[in-house]
Amino acid sequence: MIVEDLRTACRKDPALHGINVVEVLLYPGLWAIWFHRLAHRLHRMRLPLLPRALSQFSRAMTGIEIHPGAVIGRRFFIDHGMGVVIGETAVVGDDVMLYHRVTLGGTGWWRDRKATKRHPTVGDRVVLGVGATVLGPVHVGDDTVVGAHALVLSDVPAHSSVRAGHADITTRTHPVADPFGQTPAASPLLAPASTERPEEDSHGSDTPLDHGIHRPDTPGGAVPVR
Repeated sequence: MIVEDLRTACRKDPALHGINVVEVLLYPGLWAIWFHRLAHRLHRMRLPLLPRALSQFSRAMTGIEIHPGAVIGRRFFIDHGMGVVIGETAVVGDDVMLYHRVTLGGTGWWRDRKATKRHPTVGDRVVLGVGATVLGPVHVGDDTVVGAHALVLSDVPAHSSVRAGHADITTRTHPVADPFGQTPAASPLLAPASTERPEEDSHGSDTPLDHGIHRPDTPGGAVPVR
């Protein structure tokens, strides 16, 4: 099965070609799924603590958190990996591919009940894009593509495409204020050079200040100079 995982990664990641193929051994997504298979077996043996500890160790190493109770199909591939979360009762089919920051989670502690299915079921050959979030015990049909940053809260039929809203693009017609809250025209670096002579300081005609040291007279008169 390990060889099958390696072949899957090489087939789905275009960065792996030529001599770079050996880099597949450094992929955190593969480490995570290998750790999970061991943790899942221990979880099925009903061993306490150890499966969860192994899962958390994998999370610290890879940035991917897969609960030991999750059921993961064959040829499962996580590209880049960081930030992926898969809940306890999630079920993932065969040939599923995930990108980073995908979440297969529950809807919230105030709704989810213990010992019930709280996480999604993902069919075969499903692709979940960057940041896609699937919450609750919903079913994502086979051969579905869930686009980047899409939020899925209900069942998705097979052979579907789920897309998040597109970003709005507008063209600015006004200059952008600088970080100090001044417009570019008001900035001393961008303001045009002035030909007028600056006004004299209002204190220009004042008597120059005397900064000498003045000793106070002693009682009875000034101190005689010798």
